[in-house]
Amino acid sequence: MNVSHLVRQAQKGNKEALLQLIMTDHNAYYRLAYSYMGNEHDAMDAMEDMIVVLYEKINKLQKKEAFYSWSKTILVNRCKTLLRKKDSVFPLEEQQATSAAVLIDDNPYRDTESEMDMQVLLSHLNAQQREAIELRYVHDLPYQTIADMTGAPLGTIKSRISQGIQKLKVMIGGDRYDNDRGEITGA
Repeated sequence: MNVSHLVRQAQKGNKEALLQLIMTDHNAYYRLAYSYMGNEHDAMDAMEDMIVVLYEKINKLQKKEAFYSWSKTILVNRCKTLLRKKDSVFPLEEQQATSAAVLIDDNPYRDTESEMDMQVLLSHLNAQQREAIELRYVHDLPYQTIADMTGAPLGTIKSRISQGIQKLKVMIGGDRYDNDRGEITGA
């Protein structure tokens, strides 16, 4: 598949070309939206919003080969907008029940036991560190793409990831490790 060719076709009004671009990476879009929104319904809403924005603004994309990073940036922005619009004031019990339900749902993109452990660990980080670590290690996005998506400088993204990983190491007993390769130095 030639991304540049499909983008050119989409810019000429070919809806099928845009649909083909989106469907090629639809699982990655869904996982990204789900990680922000926390449930299938809201993730699908964010994806629908992203598709509308892509259709309306595809002509503004200059670097055709950057379609996927551009579209994922739009998706992240749509997720953040939808989250801001949602009523963020929940009773504590309801919020905890919602968090637990998100972790044990039947979503095929989630491995429940390890996902629950990871979500518990990540919940101890601040929002920016958690976002940067999830984008880097769950969605396997490069640092520059994360910086572009979040609007933060590249150095800030690297710093957030580094500081977050250091916090995670302390929480899981990382002082036993000599370096990032996981070699145990002492017992």
